[in-house]
Amino acid sequence: MMTIRTPDALTASPLLEWYDRHHRDLPWRVSPPMAKRGIKADPYHIWLSEVMLQQTTVQAVKPYFANFLAKWPSVSDLANAPVEEVMAAWAGLGYYARARNLKKCAEAVASAHGGIFPDTEDGLKALPGIGDYTAAAVAAIAFNRQAAVMDGNVERVISRLYAIATPLPAAKPLMRQKVALLTPAARPGDFAQAMMDLGATICTPKRPACSLCPFNGSCEALALHDPEQFPVKAAKKEKPVRRGAAYVAVTADGEILLRRRIESGLLGGMTEVPTTAWTARQDGETTTEAAPFEAKWESAGTVTHVFTHFELRLSIFRAAIPKPIQIDDGWWEPVTNLEAQALPTIMKKAITAAIPLAFKTAKG
Repeated sequence: MMTIRTPDALTASPLLEWYDRHHRDLPWRVSPPMAKRGIKADPYHIWLSEVMLQQTTVQAVKPYFANFLAKWPSVSDLANAPVEEVMAAWAGLGYYARARNLKKCAEAVASAHGGIFPDTEDGLKALPGIGDYTAAAVAAIAFNRQAAVMDGNVERVISRLYAIATPLPAAKPLMRQKVALLTPAARPGDFAQAMMDLGATICTPKRPACSLCPFNGSCEALALHDPEQFPVKAAKKEKPVRRGAAYVAVTADGEILLRRRIESGLLGGMTEVPTTAWTARQDGETTTEAAPFEAKWESAGTVTHVFTHFELRLSIFRAAIPKPIQIDDGWWEPVTNLEAQALPTIMKKAITAAIPLAFKTAKG
């Protein structure tokens, strides 16, 4: 009779053997064959990719990662870049505080560390914008430190492997403890990446391919015949709704009024069309009363955008004017140059509602 190991008796060996054969080839990754040729991970590449990958898919990140490296090949290059250019290059990737912290972290590495990243979790966490996860990931993958790395994919794998019934986020400390126990002293970076790959390709949220999993003989969730019930999540609360208005003014020569948001807060430092405050009141400002200047403002419909903690509904108004009007806190930008601006997705939606071909024109 075959003996089934319990999860507490697991080692990383089956996973690393699986990873050697089935790893994903990613532009920031040093794969096992590359490592055998003596190629080492670049801490700048690992850090940049890990920041970009937070709350964002691999496929969405790939072109942004390539674009950043083309513009700023080293962390010192990024540190010396104008913040407006960095925000513009990040536009569309979302969670814009990451971009602001990215710039601050690059400046700290360049000025305080001579362009060389610290090689320990504590040293990395002392940098702006680097928390527990990113510090562990960079320490393990770039510096081969035995750090416990846990992202959403790893949470799913660990929760199923040990059938952790405590709902998230309360289960995170126990999950992290299990990951730490399983992380080997040898090849901790490969182990971290293997766990991520396993969650992304085999131990998926729906219909996991358990027959292909290197841990399938020890998985408690599989033994219960219900892997998909893990990880257990607390009941979702309905997102609150906020409302506001956005004003898209365009001149006869095809110039559009833009302004920059304040550095702090949501979408801080990004470019926008003039908007009202975003309020939870049912009677929030959704009219032309707060328009930046008097004109024949016409309704261009409503756009909706879902942020992490709330849903935003913007009433869009459009005004066609003969020539630019002097504005203290904004500037007039040719529509053909919109792609070069640090416009977040919600602002692109607002502009497109008012000028449907705006971004096709910008792309030429």
